[in-house]
This record gives sequence, structure tokens and C-alpha cells, in this order.
Amino acid sequence: MTAAFPQAFAALGLSDDIVRGVGALGFTEPTPVQAESIPLILAGQDVIASAQTGTGKTCAFVLPLLQRIASLKGKGPHALVVTPTRELAQQIDDVCKVVCAETHQKVAIVMGGAKFKPQISALEKGVDLLVATPGRLIDLMDRKVVNLSGVRVLVLDEADRMLDMGFWPSVRQIVRACPKKRQTLLFSATIPPSIKPTVDAMLDNPVSVAISTIGETAETVDEALMPVVPGQKTSLLEALIAEKRLGRVLVFCRTKSRVDQVADALRKRGLTVGVMHADRPQAARERALERFRDGKLAVLVATDVMSRGIDVSGIDAVVNYDVPLDPEDYVHRIGRTGRAGAVGQAYTFMGPDEVGPLREIEYFTKKIIPVVDLEGFDYSAGRIVPNAQRSSVKTKRTMFSGSRSRGRGPMGGRYGRHT
Repeated sequence: MTAAFPQAFAALGLSDDIVRGVGALGFTEPTPVQAESIPLILAGQDVIASAQTGTGKTCAFVLPLLQRIASLKGKGPHALVVTPTRELAQQIDDVCKVVCAETHQKVAIVMGGAKFKPQISALEKGVDLLVATPGRLIDLMDRKVVNLSGVRVLVLDEADRMLDMGFWPSVRQIVRACPKKRQTLLFSATIPPSIKPTVDAMLDNPVSVAISTIGETAETVDEALMPVVPGQKTSLLEALIAEKRLGRVLVFCRTKSRVDQVADALRKRGLTVGVMHADRPQAARERALERFRDGKLAVLVATDVMSRGIDVSGIDAVVNYDVPLDPEDYVHRIGRTGRAGAVGQAYTFMGPDEVGPLREIEYFTKKIIPVVDLEGFDYSAGRIVPNAQRSSVKTKRTMFSGSRSRGRGPMGGRYGRHT
């Protein structure tokens, strides 16, 4: 079957083979980050690109870099993509394989949790593009089975997350192993100012592409705040899924143990549930994600380490079982729904001790999350309902002072009330 030929991508300067690969992926029109980044990358520019999750960042760098290395010969790799999690690496590899079927280039993936032997074998046969997680790539470099001296294009994907996860020393080591004369691309959902000095030394006069600002959430996601006492979170989740008739739900918890507890409780209610966190074997994580993607699981419960590695269309709702401590994690969590123009739902369960993290999210996103109660649910006394008139701008007057018993500070008065 001949792949489609989306003319809009050809207009960006991509070759016929690459464009046919885009058609095989099912895309017809470039997203804003693709439209801005692809011509710059084809021109050889270093690029720092930030865009909301779900906006097509993978194709924004994969398509032009495959074209940039198309004429290069030798064992390779000629291009390297470094990304923080196995799930992200797998998703990038999946996109590359579809396009490479048209360009006849070779792509390989190296990541933890998988056997060394097949990865070493792929490298020995030669690859044009290598997709890697930092830890496994360093292991293979130490074993002298991968040589990065031929890399002409280096991509650091989700650079801020790699910094958060402690991968930056490994990233520096990988960068040093690549030629100084290369093209470097840095892509992420957010590029916080805190990492700018770190990346400046890695890029040569980069062009910035900013499709969204830090803290911006997608307009296609309807957000709702659901105050509750901690002991009612699981029963509220069960009632929410039943009442709203949610078909595919992604639940985020703060800890691995909480993920397991919530998953067990939902299974006891007869729901089909998958689990994703760092203690799960890679094969089990991949199986859970695939079953969720295929609609065989109603609910997937995960930790934040997975928040950027779950690329599944048709997610009805994201539920923040715990309010994330990092406001950026909130943006990434809810970005798993409302993708590709579809409308999604994001529900955040907030206990009395989570008002502080909630307020930091609202300051970060510069908008108030509206309070929504589930009709018919019997809420326990003692929950805190934030005041609808609270501000999303952080000032000295928003500092928390006062006590719960008197209803002051974030719990009462200007900021909220007990029920």
C-alpha cells in the first residue's frame, strides 16, 4: 500500500521519502512546533524548542534529522536522540521505524530493562539513528560497543526531565563523546531558566522556538478541583469513573506504593487496571501501556516518572489522585488527555494538607482550577473547599498565616472554607 503524500510537509523542505513516511504515520498538516522547527533544523541550525506535550515534538526533530543524515555512510550512528525514560525512547523508536521504512535508513534503540545482546548486535551491524536512555548508553560506551564520534546531529529530548531525574552528569559525558562540530537540538515541554546556563555550553548560537510559555496548560483540557478528605479519595475515584462513565482513565499518584494500593482497590471493584512505576519490570510496563492503548484496560495508574512516557490517544480523563508537588508535573500529567484537538477532562483530588501545592500550581499556570463536586457523593466533614475568589497571582498577602480551627489562611477566610 502506497503511503500518502501530505503536501504541507513537503512545503517545509522535506524530501519525498520523508514526506511519504509522514503519510504512513497518518499526519496531514504540521503542528506549529513542526512548522517552525523543521526548516531551521534542515538549515543546520542548533535549536532550543519548547512546546506543550502532545504537540508533535518527536516528528519536529525526527523528520529533519533523518533527512540531514540521509547521505552519510559508514557504521554510525550518525544521529543520536537521548531521552530520559524507556517509554519515551520506545515511542521515538516507533515513529522512526515507520519513517525509515520509506527512507531505508536503520534505527536502533538502547535502553535499560532490556537485554544487552540484541542491542549490541544492532550496533555492530551499523545504525543511522540511535535512540537511547542515558544509563544504558553509558553502559554500552563503557563496554566499547558504541562509538559516538560519527554523530552529526544530537537531540536532547525532555532535557528538563533529565535534569530533574539526575541524568545530567551522564548527559554531559555523552555530549563530550560526540564531535564538537555537530548540530544540537534541545526539545522539551518546558525550558525553565534554571537549565539555561547548563545547555548554553552545549549548543552553538541556537535559535529558540517557543510554542507555549512555561506553565501553560492545553485549552482542550477541562480542569476540575475536587476537595476531599484523604480517606475518601479512592471511593471518590470509583464513584467518578462510574458516574461520568469514563472509558479510559489515567490516574497519577505521588508514590509507587500508592499506585499499587489504588490499583488493588479498583480491581476489587471489578475494573481492569494496569500499573506503571519504576519498580515494575520493563516488559510489564510495556504490556500495561499496550493494553491501555488497545482499550483492554479501563484504568492505568502511574507515578510521575511515567507522566511524559504515556502517549495514548483517546484518554477520557486524567485524575490527579495526589496533588503533584512540582507544578510542572501537573502540566505534564493533564497533557495526557485533550490531545490532537480532542477535549479531555482533568480531575485533581485535593486533601486538606495539599492546599499549598495546589496554590503553587495555580500561581504557575496563572489560572484558578474551578471546584467541582460529584453529584450524589457523600463528602465527609473536614474537607477544605478553596474560595472561588482566590487569586492566581502570588503576592505577600497570599502567604499562609492563620489556623485551621479559625478558618483563616488557605483553609478559610479569603482562601477557603471547611465543609
